[in-house]
Amino acid sequence: MAVQEKLRKPICVESRVLVYRARDLMAEGFDRPLTLNDAAKEACLSPFHFHRLFAQTFGQTPHDFLTARRIEAAKRLLVQSDLSITEICFEIGYSSLGSFSSLFQREVGCSPRDYRIGAAKFHSLHRIWSHRFVPLCLTGRMF
Repeated sequence: MAVQEKLRKPICVESRVLVYRARDLMAEGFDRPLTLNDAAKEACLSPFHFHRLFAQTFGQTPHDFLTARRIEAAKRLLVQSDLSITEICFEIGYSSLGSFSSLFQREVGCSPRDYRIGAAKFHSLHRIWSHRFVPLCLTGRMF
């Protein structure tokens, strides 16, 4: 494997700039249907070449990058909004609730519903504990 790494050509600056531009397109448009061809076209590269350069540059595939962005957005919406899980699924660019739920479970370790319930419990406890217990050293009183 180390020999293969040494044999790879370094990515030229122009190609790197194009890959970054395509990544930015993916980051901004994660909630819309986006294909590998769309991102590759933005980088003015073939899909195969774009995929290879993206993985080499960022250490993850374009699909993994897009999935991570969508899951992070879903987690934020589950905590900060009253949207249903189905609405969140569509809001972040998925068209199948079952696929979204399975993917969320695999990536996060719990279902979207359980994540929302756990986050609500954490935030309610955090509000209670953070206001009731202040360390004595911060209040200026000692024993």
